[in-house]
Amino acid sequence: MTISILAEIPEELHGALSCYLETHASWDQDRLFAAALSLFLVQNGESDSTNANLSSQQAARVYLDSVFQHPV
Repeated sequence: MTISILAEIPEELHGALSCYLETHASWDQDRLFAAALSLFLVQNGESDSTNANLSSQQAARVYLDSVFQHPV
């Protein structure tokens, strides 16, 4: 399932994002946001319950898939 997110980000972050995407042709905005958000959830997620552990594993899978995705 894919969910669209509309978010405001600081101008400086937008500039850095644009610069990165201009120099890394194999990445797009959706892939970059999926990698960043999933890494944040892996690093900051709760691990006290079975549900939290499952969520962390799913976030880790999204992160790894995003990072190691090969250009088509």
